[in-house]
Amino acid sequence: MNWTLGVLVLITAAFAALTGYSLQAVGYLGIWKAGLSGPGAYQILADLIITCGLAMTWMLHDARSRKTMVWPYLLITLASGAFGPLFYLLHRSWSSRRSGQSAPRYG
Repeated sequence: MNWTLGVLVLITAAFAALTGYSLQAVGYLGIWKAGLSGPGAYQILADLIITCGLAMTWMLHDARSRKTMVWPYLLITLASGAFGPLFYLLHRSWSSRRSGQSAPRYG
């Protein structure tokens, strides 16, 4: 496993643990309610929406250039934020390793 894939797995696992804890504590709608609780939360929510939109745009262009399916990852991004791009990057890294290509470039 190269270091990039290892870091992606670690980040995804840590984020999944945090998400699981949050879902258990407040539920899916509770997470959204917290994101609408005041001006500071509005800013964080707007930042997340902008960042996910940029990530979705990149995923779409990257998948088209690689001739790979991206729609599941776009839908995951819409439903659960950063999990979509994280899963896409994991899929991209695993696919590159399986096909014997060099490590993927993320630029």
